[in-house]
Amino acid sequence: MDLLSRRTHNALLLAALACLAAAPFVVYPMFLMKLMCFALLAASVNLLVGYVGLLSFGHAMFYGTAGYITAHAVKVWGWEGLSGIALGAAAAAALGLLTGLLAIRRQGIYFSMITLAFAQLVYFMALRLPFTGGEDGIQNIPRPTVLGLFSLENTLVLYYFVTVLIGGAFWLIHRLVHSPFGQVLRAIRDNEPRAQSLGYRINRYKLLAFVLSAAIAGFAGSLKALVFQLASLTDVHWATSGEALLICIVGGMQTLLGPVVGAMVIVTMENYLASFAEWVLILQGVVFVIVVMLFRKGIVGQFQAYLASRRQRGSAPL
Repeated sequence: MDLLSRRTHNALLLAALACLAAAPFVVYPMFLMKLMCFALLAASVNLLVGYVGLLSFGHAMFYGTAGYITAHAVKVWGWEGLSGIALGAAAAAALGLLTGLLAIRRQGIYFSMITLAFAQLVYFMALRLPFTGGEDGIQNIPRPTVLGLFSLENTLVLYYFVTVLIGGAFWLIHRLVHSPFGQVLRAIRDNEPRAQSLGYRINRYKLLAFVLSAAIAGFAGSLKALVFQLASLTDVHWATSGEALLICIVGGMQTLLGPVVGAMVIVTMENYLASFAEWVLILQGVVFVIVVMLFRKGIVGQFQAYLASRRQRGSAPL
């Protein structure tokens, strides 16, 4: 990265931070927090699909399970905010380890079907177990204090709390994919037999990536439960997994900003077109078809490819 691009990067980062700080005074904070939670869920899917090449249809089970665990810990056990969130993410990671031990032994559609089967199992357990509340879910979850310093009852405080935690999660994903570990994951995605011939233990890397992805999805689900004070069956439904995958495709796979842009498109449509009822799904389908036809790499991916082609043309000798 040259000096100009570094300056541009820093300027864009500062502008983004300024926009995040000012956003709750312009846009409804609850909508912004919903958008961020879905963006992080989609980023966890992107980590697995875009950088490892494993297509999961079951990330809603991590998202919803963590929400239920956090809701129960905060409402019934009286845990404080960060402890409840950490417990939810840890539960999602444990479930990811259990699922991954079986799923990563298969490839392609077989891997996807195993994750979907586990997700359906978790859905029916959430429907039947007494502590989940069945079809009613866990409602009226109190917004606790954090480290005994400040209360999340204030919506503005809650917004900045969620923004900082989700920003930290995105930074972690950025560090993961640009680390030697991330390079190994890309090698596995591009040519698994060659990566194995180089001595890498493929299944261990896949399993670790799967558990990390599950923990990040659970982290998003825990935050969502505290934001909306609700953990419900919708969170563990397969449609939530499909929506996260749709967000990734629209925004762009293998990009850090793709899930963010995709969430802005999909969640905004759901929020502001809610009066159209089932027509929202049709409009989302139209958007999906347009993106697939015109933006083969997603919105962010196609934009990056355009900038790369311009840079190559500009540096080509006359």
